[in-house]
Amino acid sequence: MSLNITIREAYGSDLLTLIEYNRALAKETENLSLDIDVLRLGIQTALKLENCYYFVAEIERGNVIGQTMITSEWSDWRNSEMWWIQSVYVHPNYRKQGVFRKIFMHIESISKNNHLVKSLRLYVMKNNLVGIETYKNLGMNNSGYLVYEKALFPTIKPPFSNKNLSD
Repeated sequence: MSLNITIREAYGSDLLTLIEYNRALAKETENLSLDIDVLRLGIQTALKLENCYYFVAEIERGNVIGQTMITSEWSDWRNSEMWWIQSVYVHPNYRKQGVFRKIFMHIESISKNNHLVKSLRLYVMKNNLVGIETYKNLGMNNSGYLVYEKALFPTIKPPFSNKNLSD
């Protein structure tokens, strides 16, 4: 049976699901246990940022089964934006049913209507063979870049962590 999936921008009321899914994603992909307070602040902030969008897939009003976050990066070489697809997660009960494909197609449609966006990018763990195959099937290619990182703090607590982010 085909799922009747609706893609929409996430609301503040999705916060608990976004926290749950991000914690599951970190555990599943990197065996990390995320600090729930830091994660809550991170998601609340992301929902308010101008260049950051969470999208969710739902099958019934309020029954969210997948998520993705988009952030933008300005490219001086291209005089345009690149949208980074992040925090990709589909609930295990709904995998391999086209949920992420539907989210991706929604984002791709929005990006094609925004002439500043020249490409969609994401990073994927090299051992995530299912994810890599999914992204290839959606027309994405290995860009050849490696991602390097230098952690600056063991746990990042935003300097504004005492600020009320619920407005």
